[in-house]
Amino acid sequence: MTAPFDVQYVQLHGHRRAYVRAGSGPALLLLHGLACDHRTWDPVIAELATRYTVIAPDLLGHGASDKPRADYSLGGYANGMRDLLAVLGIESATVVGHSFGGGVAMQFSYQFPERTERLVLVSAGGLGPEVTPFIKAIQLPGWELGMRVVTRPGVRHAVTGVMRASTGVWPRFTRDLDEVAAIIDSWTDRRARFAIRHLVRAVIDTRGQIVTMSDRAYLTEALPTAVVWGRDDQVLPVHHLDNAQRLASGAVTEVFEECGHFPHRDHPERFVAFLDRFMESTQPAAYDRERVVDLLRRGPLIEAQIAQGGDAPVSPVRRLAPVRRLRGA
Repeated sequence: MTAPFDVQYVQLHGHRRAYVRAGSGPALLLLHGLACDHRTWDPVIAELATRYTVIAPDLLGHGASDKPRADYSLGGYANGMRDLLAVLGIESATVVGHSFGGGVAMQFSYQFPERTERLVLVSAGGLGPEVTPFIKAIQLPGWELGMRVVTRPGVRHAVTGVMRASTGVWPRFTRDLDEVAAIIDSWTDRRARFAIRHLVRAVIDTRGQIVTMSDRAYLTEALPTAVVWGRDDQVLPVHHLDNAQRLASGAVTEVFEECGHFPHRDHPERFVAFLDRFMESTQPAAYDRERVVDLLRRGPLIEAQIAQGGDAPVSPVRRLAPVRRLRGA
């Protein structure tokens, strides 16, 4: 674990946004997952900053950023990231999103293709309906009352102590418990619980994830895309990477063995190497409005829609190209 970087602040639309900025070079925008903050990237920021300009914000409702009664939709978050980059003087970036942050990254690339150089999805949401029941429970009526009890000092210390002590005991199922314990610690702030609950309600119901990239993934044909997953992910199952391979035929992919929901934390050196190879082997996307319009007119792949259980589009069939894998992975 590296030493923490200084947190900086900027006001956007009347709300304080926290972020870390480090290094110089091509810009990387690192987006954390649900109920986390920029510190999830601590194991990789220092190394990445030797070659890139790293921007790691606390999303609204998380970490040291404000937690107002506000828009916690994917579109709202994408807008916030556009405005943050604008204030920081960054025209475009490679967007790296973990878990919920992966959903924000996909939404950002869709809304602002001219600002997106590459897309990197890390155990990302939006690639299939399945999600751990613990996240589904957040939007249930009794969750807030339950969290009031769990986050009381004595109860919280007992619960998180057991979690931290159990981390790694049965690695496939417990390797991420220390991260869960840190999330529970953050939920002592009632405002954080409010933000998380509204966020979850925007993307998940009792049947699972309700926001998907399946109907727009074909637009990544014009965008260098990479996807990485942990084999033992208990939050979002690793077979969602297979969905990404079907939906984004040009994506480079890798599965990390002995790894849970946080590849960048479980294997930081390997994660940095994966990202470096992807950056070195691809050129930043150049926004071409005519090409995007052509893709929109042609529509999604028949195979992609069928894989998601939908009807075939009326546009001509385009066969999926083989999925590319990074050399040396």
